[in-house]
Amino acid sequence: MSISKIILTSCALLLISGCSTRITDFTVISSKNVDLSRGADFTRSPVRVKGEDKKRVIIIFPTGEPNAKEAMDQAIESVPGAVGLLDGVITKNGWYIPYIYGEFWYEVEGTPLIDPKLLKSYK
Repeated sequence: MSISKIILTSCALLLISGCSTRITDFTVISSKNVDLSRGADFTRSPVRVKGEDKKRVIIIFPTGEPNAKEAMDQAIESVPGAVGLLDGVITKNGWYIPYIYGEFWYEVEGTPLIDPKLLKSYK
């Protein structure tokens, strides 16, 4: 294999590679108003949920800036009665092919904390 093919292949792989950065781990997180005086009544969901806020880059123009709060809200709101997330992680991800296209996003994953009083209002 010629050196020019090796260099070209290496450059192509570098251009299309992505990146993932773990921003933080959390014990409890919420972007909602939570009545903590009733915290003993809250229950833990048996499943983990994931929320994502993704923005694209077209040529060199971004369609916006991804937001971790939006990803958190999406994860919390995916479960009826949820008021927060437990034992989770926030990750920033992205990839970009210069002058063509790319995507950047925040991903929030955790176990929903459910307020039974709010859950009854959904039924």
